[in-house]
Amino acid sequence: MSKKPIIVFEGIEGSGKTFHLNNIARYLKKKRISFIKIREPGGNYNSEKIRKLILNKNSNFNPTTDLLLYLAARNENFHNILSKHYKRKVILIDRFTDSTIAYQHYGMGINKNLIIKLNQIILKDIKPTFTFLNIVNMKNLKSRINKRVKNRYDSFNNNFYKKVQNGFLKLAKNKRNYKIIDSNLSISKNKEIIIKKVNSILSIWI
Repeated sequence: MSKKPIIVFEGIEGSGKTFHLNNIARYLKKKRISFIKIREPGGNYNSEKIRKLILNKNSNFNPTTDLLLYLAARNENFHNILSKHYKRKVILIDRFTDSTIAYQHYGMGINKNLIIKLNQIILKDIKPTFTFLNIVNMKNLKSRINKRVKNRYDSFNNNFYKKVQNGFLKLAKNKRNYKIIDSNLSISKNKEIIIKKVNSILSIWI
């Protein structure tokens, strides 16, 4: 097939998703496979401005406002990046639509159908090809967060993160295009698992 895949890395804070995405980016570069990578919120000039607003520790938005800001950043990505590179390059995304459902629905209680409908309006027919869901226990989450500069989403209580992670697991349940990565285990082993799966995906979609 000529269609290039969209590979998404999901997970709560401290789950290792960004680490593994960047590792795959280096791997693709070494293999000379054309790709782009973006993060959400963020990804282009306007989305990065929205990201700063969302994650600022002094921001205190209503949950619906939070949702709309995330979707505004995604809309900018769609028009400036995704629609231009979809099917043309491998796309790596650090958090995508499942994060919106996990955080804003399971974490904050916003209507799930509303989130799904708004994502459909923004993204049209664009959907992830494969998702790596990185999970982490609360002890390791707190330990990893404490080693970095914290943003607003690093400051929720354990109950919130548990609700969000359980939401991710519900979204992944019984779906063939998901792989759960236990980031409490060896980093090197997980790197091997992810690279092996990425190779399998590329063999089908490129």
